Amino acid sequence: MYISPPSLEAHLSKGLRGLYAVMGDEPLLVQEAGDAIRRAARHHGFTERVVHTVTGAHFDWSGVLASGAEMSLFADKQLIDIRLPTGKPGKEGSTALQALAEMAQNSDETLTMLTLPRLDAATMKSAWVGALDQCGVMIKVDTVERAALPAWIAQRLAAQDQRVQGGDAGQRSLAFFADRVEGNLLAAHQEVQKLGLLYPAGELSWEQIESAVMNVARYDPFKLTEAVLSGKLQRVQRMLDGLKAEGVSPVVVHWALSEEVRGLFKVKQSTDAGKPLPMALRENRIWGPRERLAERVLPNLAIKQLAQWLQLAHAVDGVVKGLRSPDLPQNPWGALQSLATTVCRACMRGT
Repeated sequence: MYISPPSLEAHLSKGLRGLYAVMGDEPLLVQEAGDAIRRAARHHGFTERVVHTVTGAHFDWSGVLASGAEMSLFADKQLIDIRLPTGKPGKEGSTALQALAEMAQNSDETLTMLTLPRLDAATMKSAWVGALDQCGVMIKVDTVERAALPAWIAQRLAAQDQRVQGGDAGQRSLAFFADRVEGNLLAAHQEVQKLGLLYPAGELSWEQIESAVMNVARYDPFKLTEAVLSGKLQRVQRMLDGLKAEGVSPVVVHWALSEEVRGLFKVKQSTDAGKPLPMALRENRIWGPRERLAERVLPNLAIKQLAQWLQLAHAVDGVVKGLRSPDLPQNPWGALQSLATTVCRACMRGT
């Protein structure tokens, strides 16, 4: 059984199941979901808590199984809190988790909670994940993408009885806020809390938000490629500046950009040869947000233009590795900017 994080509180208010699994890569949201389950467990008398952190392939699962099978010595009910940071329990762990899932259906004295990272598609089809789904409740915590961040901030402000101004002024405030905390949701939460401490309930002005919210954004080179395909030139420049300031290697940034260009080129070759676009995208492992963006821009791009971008990416690779190019800035970040903005401007026209 799968439920979303916003539905969790309502679910817990109706009673508890014997097993919960929280999955995701947003530490703040995973922590909040886990805290909600632990609060509900205490409310229902699960006053003893046993924590197991799976440290590797040689972890001894017998202690975990014993916790699930034995009655608590100090309380009527106990919470078994299992952390699996890798999301890979191994053969022994897979067997143990299936046994724990079965136990959870037959015991009112123990409640089992697992904390997992985001699982890949192959792992989601494994027997142990299937057992958790069948016997318990799965809470899948999704990443808050940049486009959804202003609404997320507004919801968090509303929870502490604050709001931005109406109309365009308020949207500008939320966009500014999102730009300063992008990629760092825990810091975003802290900045929202700061506004609650600094200002009373009610409407927040642009000046209050601008003066209070720190620039704590963290950028991902692979999110940079999404911004490039979206044709968001100002955001691309901001992300390049942020990646440089964070000390990210230009080699990593170039690899992300060049792989994106190479993938678009291969897809265009396939579609020009008559293959359907969705099939070509899947074959080149382009999916999720990148798939939607590629579907929008590729019909407006010619194979000759994509080939030129590949040549440009090759020249930028040389600059990043210390070679000179007569048509490019001679510093790695300047060359990367040339590549990113060239592609971004074309995608801007095609979206």
